[in-house]
Amino acid sequence: MNINRNFDNLIENYLFAEVADRTEKYAAAHPDKKIIRMGIGDVTLPLAPVVVEAMKNAADEMGHIDTFKGYPSYEGYAFLREAISGYYASFGVSVSPDEIFVNDGAKSDCGNIGDIFSSDCTVLVTDPVYPVYVDTNIMSGRKIVYAPSTKENGFCAMPDKNVHADIIYLCSPNNPTGAAYSADQLKIWIDYALENDAVILYDAAYEAFISDDLPRSIFAVEGARKCAIEFCSLSKTAGFTGMRCGYTVIPKELERDGHNIGKLWYRRQSSKFNGVSYPVQRAAEAVFSPEGQHQTKANIEYYKRNAAVITETMENLGISYTGGKNSPYIWITCPNNMGSWEFFDFLLEKANVVATPGEGFGSCGKGCMRFTSFADHESTIEAMERIKKVVAELA
Repeated sequence: MNINRNFDNLIENYLFAEVADRTEKYAAAHPDKKIIRMGIGDVTLPLAPVVVEAMKNAADEMGHIDTFKGYPSYEGYAFLREAISGYYASFGVSVSPDEIFVNDGAKSDCGNIGDIFSSDCTVLVTDPVYPVYVDTNIMSGRKIVYAPSTKENGFCAMPDKNVHADIIYLCSPNNPTGAAYSADQLKIWIDYALENDAVILYDAAYEAFISDDLPRSIFAVEGARKCAIEFCSLSKTAGFTGMRCGYTVIPKELERDGHNIGKLWYRRQSSKFNGVSYPVQRAAEAVFSPEGQHQTKANIEYYKRNAAVITETMENLGISYTGGKNSPYIWITCPNNMGSWEFFDFLLEKANVVATPGEGFGSCGKGCMRFTSFADHESTIEAMERIKKVVAELA
């Protein structure tokens, strides 16, 4: 028996596992220290009341024979897909309920979507990049090419017409850099994809954080329906990191190699995925109700106030950054030309603050660090005060 040797090509430790390991070792050695974690992007605010009530009611339904639900439909219950379709319509994008596939989070589908594509496809990712895009394609043995996202291009990588790609991963607002593409920039990517007969895998997990006049969906841009699949998540939008629910949108007209992509994905899901539970889908439906939108947006504004505290601190320290306004992530250049892991250790030991080393997201992340805005407000303020003190001592 042989294992999949492509796993040998993976970096031994997953980035966030390495961050957790170093943090836990330090915490064990210094039990008296209060560590503030601003590395992994887990939320801290509870679910909106309307969401909790919907889930309770759905759980009660499961206890009565006349309202009990068994296996859910593979693509998700119609009530949720119709609610998601209405949400798209609220910002001017037309997506039909039968183009929506409910999932247990965008991370799963971003990785699993590769099941329907050939292993000899060339995959293009931007660098820095969310590790899942890279790792899952390495596991499948695909060739990966990189488009550099740097300070010079505003951390918004653009295509090189001399490079061919079959699959293109884009994330906007971006994890980890917090940068977001304009409609004009996305149109360039769409044209590139059409010229290469490629498919764009567009991660829009953070669209709810957009404040500026930027696309909330790639389908707001002409041509996208012929070349793009969009992944969305309720994890950061509505605090579903522990609930697990998101959705993938595949336009009905999207075809490649003589096959309809939506039908292929349905076939894959019906073979390898049994759907999201009824109580969770009812809770997700409540997110898109008027009351749900009001309550979840209040939570998003809370995190954006945290982001403002972080960006103001970086400005005061003279540290350059992107993100924070349209994203829950703030991507900074490490001071004093420090390396990513060097600055990670410095912050952990001197300020007892945890952030994520940019180097873990790719070679273009060297010398950078990612902060998240998901801590509670008081801890965010305290962390920034600590950082001000220790970074000032570097000067």
